[in-house]
Amino acid sequence: MTATGLDLEGLTPWLENNLPGFKGPLSADKFNRGQSNPTFRLTSLSGAYVLRRKPPGVLLKSAHAVDREFRVQKALAATDVPVANMHVLCEDDSVIGSSFYIMDLVAGRNFDDPRIQEVDNTTRSAIYAEMNRVLAAIHSVDLEAVGLSDFGPTGNYYRRQIDRWTKQYRASETGTIPEMDELIAWLDSNIPEDDGRRTLVHGDYRIDNMLFAEDSPKCVAVLDWELSTIGHPFADLAALIMQWQCPTGKEGRGLAGVDRKALGIPEDQEFVEAYCARMGLSGIPDFGFYLAFCFFRMGAILQGVKKRALDGNASNPEQGLRLGKAVPMFAAGGLEAIQHG
Repeated sequence: MTATGLDLEGLTPWLENNLPGFKGPLSADKFNRGQSNPTFRLTSLSGAYVLRRKPPGVLLKSAHAVDREFRVQKALAATDVPVANMHVLCEDDSVIGSSFYIMDLVAGRNFDDPRIQEVDNTTRSAIYAEMNRVLAAIHSVDLEAVGLSDFGPTGNYYRRQIDRWTKQYRASETGTIPEMDELIAWLDSNIPEDDGRRTLVHGDYRIDNMLFAEDSPKCVAVLDWELSTIGHPFADLAALIMQWQCPTGKEGRGLAGVDRKALGIPEDQEFVEAYCARMGLSGIPDFGFYLAFCFFRMGAILQGVKKRALDGNASNPEQGLRLGKAVPMFAAGGLEAIQHG
């Protein structure tokens, strides 16, 4: 067992037998990202790879689905959606203690802050346009052609998601948050009728889950597909808008209070209109519901992170506890979205 908590003695022979071309010796470094599913850079004589695994310990049912992450990214390899090349999936917990998969290490720039302060205005605007293009590409994937038509249940996506995340929130609840209870009750009673839209959705689409080319605004990989499913596309779009309404800085990673025009960043409505143009839509009625839903879901996710940190199962316990403090903020954001859309 290394200092990273990764069992290289168990992993190395498995890779020798299952990863074509692999040659040891093997070393590993843990990425700071990947709060839910721990992620590692593997270095060997045959090259560099990325390993993404389920965390150890007792987990919530259906959470940390690395098998689904592997499947969806492998299926997207021949589409307009940029993803890392998938190598091999291991569902034998005896190898390193939990399921994992191996993918290519993709060279690129990752931006934690949507202000993207490292680039000029022209590049920044182009990156946002690329985010819009890739989001539309995800929602335009031919599910039958790539073998993902069974990647999610049929029926009302929001009914399914609200039930799922309410259940997971209750399972990881560490105290009463009245705003979260109020938000859950409102969402439960205000789910729109199913409009028939059924597309691939990423589930956590935002700039820090993307890699961009070193020398251009082109996206070279969308990361962190754990929450992906077949569902309703407006949830992904609203998730971006939700993120931008959060405070700026390392924890909030939002655009609240930012002079977007001065930085070449589109306003929310401008971004939504560009997306609608790409998707052939005239607009999105009742956007406040989708926004409130995304605030709720993120609050539920962060409550799970907090619970894992308290239980000693988090990838980064200190960060997990910090993130958990934001749950009331996301609940309040959801209630605000209900009022103002």
